[in-house]
Amino acid sequence: MHYQLHIQLKNLNNRSSSVLIILGIGLLCSFNVTVRHIRNIKSGKLHPKIVNIVNFIRLLEPRDSAVTEEVLYETVVKQVATMKKYKLGGTFLLQYDALLDPRYQKLLKSLSRDSFEIGAWWEIPQPLVEKAGLKWRGRYPWDWRANIGFSTGYTPAEREKLVDVYMSDFKKIFGYYPKSVGSWFIDAHTLNYLYKKYKIVASCNCKDQYGTDGYTLWGGYWNQAYYSSKINSYMPAQHERNQVAVPVFRMLGSDPVRQYDNELGTGRQGVITLEPVYPDAGGDSAWVNWYFKEFINGSDMEYAYVQAGQENSFTWKAMAKGFQMQMALIACLRDEKKLKVETLAQSGQWFKEHYKVTPATSVTVTKDLKGSDNKTVWFDSRFYRANLLWEKGTLRFRDIHLFNENFPSVYTNEKATSNECSFFTLPFVDGYAWSAPGKIAGLRFKNIVDGKEVLMKGGNPAITDSIAGKLRISWPLESLKDTLVIDIDEQQIKMKLEGVESVTWFLDLTTDDNAKLPFKKIISTRVDCEFEGMKYPVKAVKGAFSKLNSGVFRITPHNNTLILNLAAGKL
Repeated sequence: MHYQLHIQLKNLNNRSSSVLIILGIGLLCSFNVTVRHIRNIKSGKLHPKIVNIVNFIRLLEPRDSAVTEEVLYETVVKQVATMKKYKLGGTFLLQYDALLDPRYQKLLKSLSRDSFEIGAWWEIPQPLVEKAGLKWRGRYPWDWRANIGFSTGYTPAEREKLVDVYMSDFKKIFGYYPKSVGSWFIDAHTLNYLYKKYKIVASCNCKDQYGTDGYTLWGGYWNQAYYSSKINSYMPAQHERNQVAVPVFRMLGSDPVRQYDNELGTGRQGVITLEPVYPDAGGDSAWVNWYFKEFINGSDMEYAYVQAGQENSFTWKAMAKGFQMQMALIACLRDEKKLKVETLAQSGQWFKEHYKVTPATSVTVTKDLKGSDNKTVWFDSRFYRANLLWEKGTLRFRDIHLFNENFPSVYTNEKATSNECSFFTLPFVDGYAWSAPGKIAGLRFKNIVDGKEVLMKGGNPAITDSIAGKLRISWPLESLKDTLVIDIDEQQIKMKLEGVESVTWFLDLTTDDNAKLPFKKIISTRVDCEFEGMKYPVKAVKGAFSKLNSGVFRITPHNNTLILNLAAGKL
């Protein structure tokens, strides 16, 4: 994936020597868990911190003649050896052409089933299409275009044939059906068919991204895992009866602070993730130390999750430094019982046993990388997602997207007609798509000082998740004796200013002038929205909306309290 960035891999930054990597491991493994973490241990309510090491395997790489089948195979051999060195299990997902290769069969059959899982990587190569009796339309034996190399490029009946062929051959080779099937994106029809006929227990899809590789997955359940709607594999369902009973885990470990705004205004994001090939992220020991510290100490509400590992297309030469460093770090943290390493199927089974519907979870960063004071909160539930960003002492909602299981994806029943692919949810605040360089969209917190509207400023927020299903943020305001308290649950966000001073405050939504906005009607009690034919409201349970002359709308609290109902998917 992210092949347009392969050029960067030729210039990998080697500034972190092996000595620095070792020092980084020591620093990471010795960092203190927070008081909250210790308290949860004592109360028996410790939220699991789950790491899946998922490496998926392609037989060939037509985009680079230097990446031969032998290079790809040796990459997997090195991954296996490194994981064994640190006694780490994990998941290897096989594309169909790699499944048929005797070298991969022998290598993967030699792995202990107690530690390693073999599953399916659902990109569609030529041998699978032709064995299913279909015509291959690709430029190469594997073609990554959305209408050729993915299930979205085939009719529902054709998808079932592709699944049946793969599963039959997998069972002939390994003696059982795989429990996990992953891909950058799988349509809902295929996902449900895999569950009903072959009883898979887990799936995974790409992180949120805009335009990268021609694939847009935007506005979804940002991290951890969710149950999708039966008519839209990217949309979390609100009710058990309308969901595919397979948890879909989000891949790659996005930077919670920087990934969202990366290359803002270009319509095609870059990549800042845990993937070990990226020298300023997953390949950098300082970034990885920071990521795992926030991962372990952060407020997650239920559990924390991240997928480590790398596709073999990037080659061992490009990923070796980052991969080895990360495996050492993960093993160290596992030994100190700060996280647990599972296969994808194990995590899927655990999720199914604990959650009948998608739970509310969060990802938080309270201390950013050196040189930055940014902080962020990602909240996800079966009804909506929201992102708060603190920057230079100010606060804004960078993103709010609503979920509705009745919002269909065209790919559920129709073939993709383009070489690109797009999955969306329902926007209410979109700080990426509604921005332009120099004019960053967001729902900003403001107050009145000396008769002037200014951005509200404050100190370091305190974030707690001690009450099940609720996330509380307490933000002390600068030069005031007041604190803004934000309570978030699966259906609504409550904001209240607590203190002794009389403060006039509100939230203003501003966007780029050319942004395509979904707002159809703004009245005091609600905003009526429409996106791709779906109508949905956002209601002010307490407080009021009003139109702005310079901007989109303002939300004004009532008696210092503002409550927004974001359960657009509630029936």
